[in-house]
Amino acid sequence: MTSHQSSAGATSSLHSGTPTADATTVDVQAFIDDHRFSGFQWIVLALCFLILAADGFDTAAIGFIAPALVKHWGVSKTLLGPVMSAALFGLAAGALVAGPLADRFGRRIVLVVSILWFGGWSLAAAFSPSLDALTIMRFLTGVGLGAAMPNAVTLMSEYAPASRRGLAVNTMFCGFTLGASAGGFVAAWLIPAYGWTSVLLVGGVAPLLLAVLLVALLPESARFMVARQYPGEKVAKVLDRIAPGTLTGAETFVVKEYGATVQGSPLRQILSRPIAASSLMLWLTYFMGLLVFYLLTSWLPTLITDAGFNIGSAAVVTALFPLGGCFGTVVTGWLMDRSSPYRVVALAYGLAGLLIFAVGYGSGDLILLGFLVFGAGICMNGAQSSMPTLAAGFYPTNCRATGVAWMLGIGRFGGITGALLGAQLVGFGWSFTTIFGLLALPALAAALALLGAGMRSRTRFAANPAHTKLPSASH
Repeated sequence: MTSHQSSAGATSSLHSGTPTADATTVDVQAFIDDHRFSGFQWIVLALCFLILAADGFDTAAIGFIAPALVKHWGVSKTLLGPVMSAALFGLAAGALVAGPLADRFGRRIVLVVSILWFGGWSLAAAFSPSLDALTIMRFLTGVGLGAAMPNAVTLMSEYAPASRRGLAVNTMFCGFTLGASAGGFVAAWLIPAYGWTSVLLVGGVAPLLLAVLLVALLPESARFMVARQYPGEKVAKVLDRIAPGTLTGAETFVVKEYGATVQGSPLRQILSRPIAASSLMLWLTYFMGLLVFYLLTSWLPTLITDAGFNIGSAAVVTALFPLGGCFGTVVTGWLMDRSSPYRVVALAYGLAGLLIFAVGYGSGDLILLGFLVFGAGICMNGAQSSMPTLAAGFYPTNCRATGVAWMLGIGRFGGITGALLGAQLVGFGWSFTTIFGLLALPALAAALALLGAGMRSRTRFAANPAHTKLPSASH
């Protein structure tokens, strides 16, 4: 593909054959925007939802089987630290590697391989002979998990109409929350009867079965196919499933990208001068959000019991934090389609920070504390789950998967930092109010960083659009 730089943007084209005289130009995104959300797109949404549900189940599985591991191997809880965190490191590694691969080879193939990968390693983990072996296999499972999420987000965003993208992708993202929650119910049923290995067996077999469905039904992204110069016939075949009978067979397909494009690898593109600062701000936002999220989900029960409440009350209040996750995610996505996505998500982070700050002053009343934690969970989950949607809309097609994946991968280190930082804060013996006052700062920092990214994004998108073209399709 040849690129031509100009102040108005960049134009990329491919000429391999002579278009017919009556050839028409079809902008792929405009085509998707101009037609109703078809049954074909619902299939894409359902498959991506199931991918994230499997991802959520396997990510959370280790937490549900942890007590059984202590009993099975007769080890202390402190020795579970490496096996509990191994998948988090794998998630980061998988995301960082899979994004560039998907921008080169395609979203579909990387998704199928990632599902097979984490399903296979989860299955192998069920037969771990030791805790050390399980730790290694959980890391390898995490690599596949980290590869799946960003590419599911990227693929769904490229099949969603612009006016519904926030709602569609965020609805798909609820699959992760529901999958993680389902893991608790499945574990409660399976472990007493069949032992802890049964949970990992389910976490392995289900993705392998899902991979069969993906091979049969999941399409490649039409935008990716245009960007990578696939034959026009293949693009037409996919778009015809969205709106059957609307293409004539003499179309030239284009994808509009905004702002100047950059030559080179996808990683070089997301770190190039036009968008590097925005990339760093998105990374900072996601890092800060996961720092708060993992710190609270890991240490909130301890902090609440230290404030004088019993273990049962602490468990109930902690459960309220993720409970509103799906509601917050869907509502935030809906608002993103109706206003500036950056302002909506930044507002959610800001409100989360204020509510977390207020939690520090709610320790005197259990009901008030519960409401504040629930509200903070709605805002934080809504904001954090919307970040991949935001990133997918920001990056050009040629580096979109890399942009989303690297934001998720860098952010995972925020989760690791949050889990470790929680131990330090608890060890300092600071007051409940002081700890939550400090926890509000990362959420507010995330809001400010996102507003900065939004300002730079508006400047970038003010440029004239560029086009990536394919030759005419013939049926």
